[in-house]
Amino acid sequence: MTEPNPDIARFNMIEQQVRPWDVLDQRVLDVLREVPREDFVPEGRRALAFMDLAIPIGHGETMFPPKLEGRLLQALALRPGDRVLEVGTGSGFLTACLARLAGQVLSVDIHEDFTERAGQRLAAHGIDNVTLETGDAAWGWRHGELEFDAIAVTGAVAEYDTRFEEQLAVGGRLFIIVGRAPVMEAMLVTRTGPEAFDHSGLFETSVRHLLGREPRPGFVL
Repeated sequence: MTEPNPDIARFNMIEQQVRPWDVLDQRVLDVLREVPREDFVPEGRRALAFMDLAIPIGHGETMFPPKLEGRLLQALALRPGDRVLEVGTGSGFLTACLARLAGQVLSVDIHEDFTERAGQRLAAHGIDNVTLETGDAAWGWRHGELEFDAIAVTGAVAEYDTRFEEQLAVGGRLFIIVGRAPVMEAMLVTRTGPEAFDHSGLFETSVRHLLGREPRPGFVL
């Protein structure tokens, strides 16, 4: 497959996919324009970098489509000093976008090779405000010892629980996708007080589940 001109393809991605999906925050549009998505796509799939699809990246995992990345970034309303937890580093592209919009990013992936390759890609683009760790963060990270201004969960959970929201600082925001295929709900959870949380539904979608957070098998009679 012939690779498209990246500048033209990036412009079309933003104008034809991202913006029509109600992503209007200029900071988010700018970061999607500035971070070279094609450099974070696996070798052999660069021609798919700007398409409206979930690109396979190995281990049965995929990158979010561009419009979903845009909605996630917009929902979190990141500020320059924010401390962010990303659950699921994947290719590192969303990590790079989070790092450009926030202050510090801690990104965790269960696959060590994802962590290693993401680190190489981030370093190649001079992004140095990210800490990468390998481990299972599907139920939270470090058992709630840290508090974050924003948490981005890049895979779905079949059932919602409070483990991620409990790691938010007051005023912090959590983006998470809940449910099972074919229809899941993207949610924004905001910690409004020490024991108070606001849960808002954003839109319907369908993505892969985090490992360990898949639906439980049903009983067959």
